[in-house]
Amino acid sequence: MLIFRQLVDPKSSTYTYLLGDSQSGEAVLIDPVFEQARRDAALLAELGLRLTYTLETHVHADHVTGAWLLRRLFGSQIAVAKASGAVGADRYLAHGDQIAFGVRRLQVRATPGHTNGCLTYVLDNESMAFTGDCLLIRGSGRTDFQQGDPHVMYRSVHNEIFRLPEDCLLYPAHDYRGLTATSVGEERRFNPRLGGEIGEDDFAGYMNNMHLPHPKQIDIAVPANLRCGRPDNDAAGLSEPTWAPLTYTFAGIWELSPQALEEVAGSVQILDVREPSEFDGPLGHIRDARLIPLGELSKSAGELDPNRPIVAVCRSGGRSAQAVAILQKAGFGRIANLAGGMLRWRADGHPVVGGGE
Repeated sequence: MLIFRQLVDPKSSTYTYLLGDSQSGEAVLIDPVFEQARRDAALLAELGLRLTYTLETHVHADHVTGAWLLRRLFGSQIAVAKASGAVGADRYLAHGDQIAFGVRRLQVRATPGHTNGCLTYVLDNESMAFTGDCLLIRGSGRTDFQQGDPHVMYRSVHNEIFRLPEDCLLYPAHDYRGLTATSVGEERRFNPRLGGEIGEDDFAGYMNNMHLPHPKQIDIAVPANLRCGRPDNDAAGLSEPTWAPLTYTFAGIWELSPQALEEVAGSVQILDVREPSEFDGPLGHIRDARLIPLGELSKSAGELDPNRPIVAVCRSGGRSAQAVAILQKAGFGRIANLAGGMLRWRADGHPVVGGGE
Protein backbone atom coordinates (compact mmCIF):
# COMPACT_ATOMS: atom_id res chain seq x y z
CA MET A 1 0.00 0.00 0.00
CA LEU A 2 1.19 3.50 -0.79
CA ILE A 3 1.63 5.84 2.17
CA PHE A 4 1.18 9.47 1.17
CA ARG A 5 1.33 12.68 3.19
CA GLN A 6 1.28 16.32 2.10
CA LEU A 7 3.14 18.61 4.52
CA VAL A 8 3.45 22.39 4.49
CA ASP A 9 6.00 24.93 5.64
CA PRO A 10 3.85 27.97 6.54
CA LYS A 11 6.69 30.49 6.25
CA SER A 12 7.48 29.76 2.59
CA SER A 13 4.17 28.10 1.61
CA THR A 14 6.22 25.12 0.45
CA TYR A 15 4.68 21.67 0.17
CA THR A 16 6.79 18.66 1.09
CA TYR A 17 5.52 15.25 0.00
CA LEU A 18 6.17 11.95 1.74
CA LEU A 19 5.63 8.77 -0.26
CA GLY A 20 6.26 5.40 1.33
CA ASP A 21 5.88 1.73 0.50
CA SER A 22 4.18 0.05 3.46
CA GLN A 23 5.55 -3.38 2.60
CA SER A 24 9.25 -2.52 2.53
CA GLY A 25 9.11 0.58 4.73
CA GLU A 26 11.12 2.57 2.18
CA ALA A 27 10.15 6.21 1.65
CA VAL A 28 11.07 9.35 -0.29
CA LEU A 29 10.58 13.02 0.53
CA ILE A 30 10.00 15.53 -2.26
CA ASP A 31 11.13 19.13 -1.60
CA PRO A 32 12.02 18.95 2.12
CA VAL A 33 12.56 22.22 4.03
CA PHE A 34 15.58 22.64 6.34
CA GLU A 35 13.61 24.05 9.29
CA GLN A 36 11.06 21.22 9.05
CA ALA A 37 13.57 18.34 9.22
CA ARG A 38 12.65 17.58 12.83
CA ARG A 39 8.96 17.35 11.88
CA ASP A 40 9.75 15.09 8.93
CA ALA A 41 11.96 12.85 11.07
CA ALA A 42 9.19 12.48 13.65
CA LEU A 43 6.64 11.49 11.00
CA LEU A 44 8.98 8.92 9.48
CA ALA A 45 9.56 7.39 12.90
CA GLU A 46 5.88 7.29 13.82
CA LEU A 47 4.96 5.66 10.49
CA GLY A 48 7.83 3.20 10.73
CA LEU A 49 9.40 4.35 7.46
CA ARG A 50 13.04 4.45 6.33
CA LEU A 51 14.03 7.45 4.24
CA THR A 52 15.96 6.36 1.15
CA TYR A 53 15.83 9.50 -1.02
CA THR A 54 15.19 13.21 -0.84
CA LEU A 55 14.11 14.56 -4.24
CA GLU A 56 14.20 18.15 -5.42
CA THR A 57 11.85 19.44 -8.08
CA HIS A 58 14.28 22.35 -8.69
CA VAL A 59 16.74 24.71 -7.02
CA HIS A 60 14.40 26.73 -4.81
CA ALA A 61 14.68 30.48 -4.29
CA ASP A 62 12.40 30.88 -1.27
CA HIS A 63 13.67 28.30 1.24
CA VAL A 64 16.68 26.13 1.97
CA THR A 65 16.25 22.43 1.31
CA GLY A 66 16.48 19.92 4.15
CA ALA A 67 18.21 17.35 1.94
CA TRP A 68 21.70 17.67 3.44
CA LEU A 69 20.43 17.62 7.03
CA LEU A 70 18.19 14.61 6.41
CA ARG A 71 21.08 12.75 4.79
CA ARG A 72 23.11 13.42 7.92
CA LEU A 73 20.27 12.12 10.09
CA PHE A 74 19.22 9.08 8.05
CA GLY A 75 21.87 8.35 5.46
CA SER A 76 19.35 9.04 2.70
CA GLN A 77 20.51 9.85 -0.82
CA ILE A 78 20.07 13.31 -2.33
CA ALA A 79 18.71 13.34 -5.89
CA VAL A 80 18.58 16.50 -8.01
CA ALA A 81 18.38 17.32 -11.70
CA LYS A 82 21.60 16.94 -13.66
CA ALA A 83 20.77 20.27 -15.27
CA SER A 84 20.36 22.05 -11.91
CA GLY A 85 24.04 22.89 -11.45
CA ALA A 86 23.88 21.74 -7.83
CA VAL A 87 26.86 20.05 -6.20
CA GLY A 88 26.96 17.53 -3.37
CA ALA A 89 24.13 15.25 -4.51
CA ASP A 90 24.34 11.47 -4.57
CA ARG A 91 22.39 11.07 -7.78
CA TYR A 92 21.85 13.38 -10.73
CA LEU A 93 18.59 12.84 -12.58
CA ALA A 94 17.65 13.14 -16.24
CA HIS A 95 14.45 12.73 -18.19
CA GLY A 96 13.24 9.12 -18.10
CA ASP A 97 15.07 8.09 -14.94
CA GLN A 98 13.19 6.25 -12.21
CA ILE A 99 13.35 6.46 -8.44
CA ALA A 100 12.44 3.25 -6.61
CA PHE A 101 11.10 3.00 -3.09
CA GLY A 102 10.08 -0.55 -2.27
CA VAL A 103 7.87 -1.87 -5.06
CA ARG A 104 6.82 1.63 -6.16
CA ARG A 105 8.49 3.91 -8.69
CA LEU A 106 8.57 7.59 -9.54
CA GLN A 107 9.29 8.47 -13.16
CA VAL A 108 11.40 11.58 -13.75
CA ARG A 109 10.21 14.04 -16.38
CA ALA A 110 12.25 17.10 -17.30
CA THR A 111 9.95 20.14 -17.17
CA PRO A 112 12.21 23.21 -17.48
CA GLY A 113 10.97 26.75 -17.84
CA HIS A 114 10.97 28.00 -14.26
CA THR A 115 14.62 26.90 -14.04
CA ASN A 116 16.74 24.74 -16.32
CA GLY A 117 16.71 21.95 -13.75
CA CYS A 118 12.98 21.62 -13.05
CA LEU A 119 11.65 18.07 -12.73
CA THR A 120 8.20 16.56 -12.43
CA TYR A 121 7.88 13.22 -10.64
CA VAL A 122 5.11 10.91 -11.88
CA LEU A 123 3.95 7.92 -9.82
CA ASP A 124 4.24 4.53 -11.56
CA ASN A 125 0.48 4.18 -12.22
CA GLU A 126 0.15 7.84 -13.32
CA SER A 127 -2.38 8.52 -10.58
CA MET A 128 -0.41 11.48 -9.21
CA ALA A 129 2.42 13.79 -10.25
CA PHE A 130 4.53 16.34 -8.39
CA THR A 131 5.04 19.37 -10.59
CA GLY A 132 7.29 21.63 -8.52
CA ASP A 133 7.07 25.24 -9.71
CA CYS A 134 6.34 24.36 -13.32
CA LEU A 135 2.57 23.97 -13.05
CA LEU A 136 0.77 25.42 -10.03
CA ILE A 137 -2.91 25.18 -9.15
CA ARG A 138 -4.60 27.52 -11.68
CA GLY A 139 -1.23 29.11 -12.29
CA SER A 140 2.43 28.52 -13.09
CA GLY A 141 5.86 29.23 -11.73
CA ARG A 142 7.74 32.40 -12.55
CA THR A 143 9.95 32.68 -15.62
CA ASP A 144 11.78 35.94 -14.91
CA PHE A 145 14.94 34.69 -13.14
CA GLN A 146 17.11 31.55 -12.72
CA GLN A 147 17.12 30.63 -16.43
CA GLY A 148 13.37 31.11 -16.67
CA ASP A 149 11.80 30.94 -20.13
CA PRO A 150 8.02 31.08 -20.71
CA HIS A 151 8.25 29.36 -24.11
CA VAL A 152 10.10 26.44 -22.58
CA MET A 153 7.65 26.25 -19.66
CA TYR A 154 4.65 26.21 -22.01
CA ARG A 155 6.07 23.25 -23.89
CA SER A 156 6.99 21.46 -20.66
CA VAL A 157 3.44 21.72 -19.36
CA HIS A 158 1.74 20.73 -22.60
CA ASN A 159 4.15 17.95 -23.58
CA GLU A 160 4.96 16.36 -20.22
CA ILE A 161 2.11 17.17 -17.82
CA PHE A 162 -1.04 17.74 -19.88
CA ARG A 163 -0.47 14.44 -21.68
CA LEU A 164 -0.96 12.52 -18.43
CA PRO A 165 -4.42 10.99 -17.79
CA GLU A 166 -7.13 13.54 -17.03
CA ASP A 167 -7.74 12.12 -13.56
CA CYS A 168 -4.05 12.23 -12.60
CA LEU A 169 -3.79 14.35 -9.46
CA LEU A 170 -1.23 17.15 -9.54
CA TYR A 171 0.64 18.39 -6.48
CA PRO A 172 2.68 21.62 -6.78
CA ALA A 173 5.65 22.77 -4.72
CA HIS A 174 3.77 25.85 -3.52
CA ASP A 175 0.36 27.36 -3.12
CA TYR A 176 -0.25 30.75 -1.56
CA ARG A 177 -4.02 30.42 -1.13
CA GLY A 178 -4.17 27.17 0.82
CA LEU A 179 -5.15 25.01 -2.17
CA THR A 180 -3.68 21.53 -1.98
CA ALA A 181 -4.16 19.61 -5.23
CA THR A 182 -5.65 19.70 -8.69
CA SER A 183 -5.86 17.37 -11.69
CA VAL A 184 -4.68 17.28 -15.28
CA GLY A 185 -8.25 17.62 -16.53
CA GLU A 186 -8.96 20.65 -14.36
CA GLU A 187 -5.81 22.49 -15.40
CA ARG A 188 -6.35 21.73 -19.08
CA ARG A 189 -9.76 23.37 -18.85
CA PHE A 190 -9.46 26.04 -16.16
CA ASN A 191 -5.84 27.16 -15.83
CA PRO A 192 -6.07 30.84 -16.83
CA ARG A 193 -2.48 30.95 -18.08
CA LEU A 194 -2.01 27.59 -19.75
CA GLY A 195 -5.40 25.94 -20.22
CA GLY A 196 -8.05 26.02 -22.89
CA GLU A 197 -7.00 27.49 -26.21
CA ILE A 198 -4.25 29.73 -24.84
CA GLY A 199 -1.27 29.66 -27.19
CA GLU A 200 2.43 29.76 -26.47
CA ASP A 201 2.91 33.38 -27.51
CA ASP A 202 -0.05 34.52 -25.40
CA PHE A 203 1.42 32.75 -22.37
CA ALA A 204 4.88 34.22 -23.00
CA GLY A 205 3.45 37.72 -23.36
CA TYR A 206 1.61 37.39 -20.05
CA MET A 207 4.61 36.00 -18.18
CA ASN A 208 7.00 38.63 -19.55
CA ASN A 209 4.83 41.41 -18.13
CA MET A 210 4.23 40.18 -14.57
CA HIS A 211 6.93 42.44 -12.99
CA LEU A 212 7.05 40.57 -9.66
CA PRO A 213 9.53 41.37 -6.86
CA HIS A 214 12.21 38.75 -6.32
CA PRO A 215 11.75 36.28 -3.45
CA LYS A 216 12.99 37.68 -0.13
CA GLN A 217 15.24 34.70 0.58
CA ILE A 218 16.72 34.33 -2.90
CA ASP A 219 20.23 35.52 -1.97
CA ILE A 220 20.40 32.96 0.85
CA ALA A 221 18.34 30.11 -0.57
CA VAL A 222 19.80 29.73 -4.05
CA PRO A 223 23.49 29.47 -3.01
CA ALA A 224 22.56 27.05 -0.20
CA ASN A 225 20.40 24.93 -2.49
CA LEU A 226 23.15 24.75 -5.08
CA ARG A 227 25.02 22.92 -2.26
CA CYS A 228 21.95 20.70 -1.59
CA GLY A 229 21.29 22.57 1.65
CA ARG A 230 24.74 22.07 3.13
CA PRO A 231 25.49 25.01 5.47
CA ASP A 232 28.80 26.85 5.57
CA ASN A 233 29.50 25.16 8.90
CA ASP A 234 29.10 21.38 8.70
CA ALA A 235 28.35 21.30 12.43
CA ALA A 236 25.24 23.41 11.87
CA GLY A 237 21.88 21.77 12.21
CA LEU A 238 18.79 21.72 14.35
CA SER A 239 19.54 22.44 18.01
CA GLU A 240 18.43 19.71 20.38
CA PRO A 241 17.32 20.20 24.01
CA THR A 242 20.04 19.25 26.49
CA TRP A 243 18.14 19.25 29.78
CA ALA A 244 16.74 15.73 29.24
CA PRO A 245 16.78 12.94 26.61
CA LEU A 246 13.71 13.99 24.65
CA THR A 247 11.87 12.71 21.57
CA TYR A 248 10.08 15.04 19.17
CA THR A 249 6.64 13.94 17.95
CA PHE A 250 4.80 14.75 14.73
CA ALA A 251 2.28 16.58 16.93
CA GLY A 252 5.03 19.13 17.57
CA ILE A 253 5.63 18.17 21.21
CA TRP A 254 8.76 17.04 23.00
CA GLU A 255 8.26 13.89 25.09
CA LEU A 256 10.35 11.96 27.57
CA SER A 257 10.01 8.45 28.93
CA PRO A 258 9.32 7.61 32.59
CA GLN A 259 12.91 6.37 32.94
CA ALA A 260 14.24 9.69 31.62
CA LEU A 261 12.00 11.65 33.98
CA GLU A 262 13.23 9.67 36.99
CA GLU A 263 16.80 10.52 36.01
CA VAL A 264 16.16 14.30 35.84
CA ALA A 265 13.36 14.61 38.40
CA GLY A 266 15.43 16.67 40.79
CA SER A 267 16.13 19.40 38.23
CA VAL A 268 12.66 19.86 36.70
CA GLN A 269 9.19 20.97 37.71
CA ILE A 270 6.70 18.12 37.48
CA LEU A 271 3.29 19.53 36.59
CA ASP A 272 0.29 17.24 37.09
CA VAL A 273 -2.72 18.53 35.14
CA ARG A 274 -5.30 15.98 36.30
CA GLU A 275 -8.22 16.73 38.59
CA PRO A 276 -7.65 16.67 42.38
CA SER A 277 -9.64 13.43 42.71
CA GLU A 278 -7.26 11.77 40.23
CA PHE A 279 -4.15 13.24 41.84
CA ASP A 280 -5.12 11.55 45.12
CA GLY A 281 -6.84 8.60 43.42
CA PRO A 282 -5.89 5.02 42.58
CA LEU A 283 -2.95 5.91 40.28
CA GLY A 284 -1.40 8.21 42.85
CA HIS A 285 1.04 10.91 41.77
CA ILE A 286 4.76 11.47 41.30
CA ARG A 287 6.65 12.77 44.32
CA ASP A 288 7.02 16.57 44.35
CA ALA A 289 4.53 16.93 41.50
CA ARG A 290 2.58 20.20 41.47
CA LEU A 291 -1.15 19.95 40.80
CA ILE A 292 -2.71 22.50 38.44
CA PRO A 293 -5.73 21.02 36.64
CA LEU A 294 -5.71 21.58 32.89
CA GLY A 295 -8.77 23.83 33.03
CA GLU A 296 -6.96 26.20 35.39
CA LEU A 297 -3.57 26.18 33.68
CA SER A 298 -3.99 29.23 31.48
CA LYS A 299 -4.69 31.52 34.41
CA SER A 300 -2.23 29.80 36.77
CA ALA A 301 0.78 29.46 34.46
CA GLY A 302 2.42 32.40 36.21
CA GLU A 303 2.87 30.24 39.31
CA LEU A 304 5.46 28.14 37.47
CA ASP A 305 9.17 29.00 37.36
CA PRO A 306 10.08 29.97 33.76
CA ASN A 307 13.75 29.27 34.47
CA ARG A 308 13.34 25.57 35.23
CA PRO A 309 12.24 22.88 32.74
CA ILE A 310 8.68 21.59 33.10
CA VAL A 311 7.40 18.06 32.59
CA ALA A 312 3.61 17.82 32.21
CA VAL A 313 1.83 14.70 33.46
CA CYS A 314 -1.71 13.33 33.25
CA ARG A 315 -3.36 9.91 33.22
CA SER A 316 -2.27 8.75 29.73
CA GLY A 317 -0.49 11.68 28.06
CA GLY A 318 -3.36 13.39 26.25
CA ARG A 319 -4.23 16.24 28.60
CA SER A 320 -0.58 16.84 29.42
CA ALA A 321 0.13 17.25 25.69
CA GLN A 322 -2.51 19.98 25.68
CA ALA A 323 -0.80 21.51 28.70
CA VAL A 324 2.49 21.63 26.78
CA ALA A 325 0.78 23.55 23.97
CA ILE A 326 -0.78 25.98 26.46
CA LEU A 327 2.54 26.67 28.16
CA GLN A 328 4.35 27.05 24.84
CA LYS A 329 1.89 29.77 23.87
CA ALA A 330 2.48 31.37 27.27
CA GLY A 331 6.18 31.65 26.47
CA PHE A 332 7.65 28.65 28.29
CA GLY A 333 10.49 27.18 26.26
CA ARG A 334 11.79 24.10 28.09
CA ILE A 335 8.75 21.89 28.47
CA ALA A 336 7.98 18.27 27.66
CA ASN A 337 5.23 15.70 28.03
CA LEU A 338 5.53 12.47 30.01
CA ALA A 339 4.93 9.77 27.40
CA GLY A 340 2.09 7.46 28.47
CA GLY A 341 1.30 9.47 31.59
CA MET A 342 0.74 7.91 35.01
CA LEU A 343 -0.47 4.68 33.43
CA ARG A 344 2.95 4.03 31.90
CA TRP A 345 4.80 5.46 34.91
CA ARG A 346 3.16 2.88 37.17
CA ALA A 347 3.34 0.08 34.62
CA ASP A 348 7.10 0.62 34.38
CA GLY A 349 7.39 0.27 38.15
CA HIS A 350 8.33 3.82 39.10
CA PRO A 351 7.44 5.04 42.62
CA VAL A 352 4.22 6.92 43.38
CA VAL A 353 2.79 8.78 46.32
CA GLY A 354 -0.58 7.38 47.41
CA GLY A 355 -2.67 5.30 45.05
CA GLY A 356 -3.81 1.70 45.28
CA GLU A 357 -2.36 -1.57 44.06
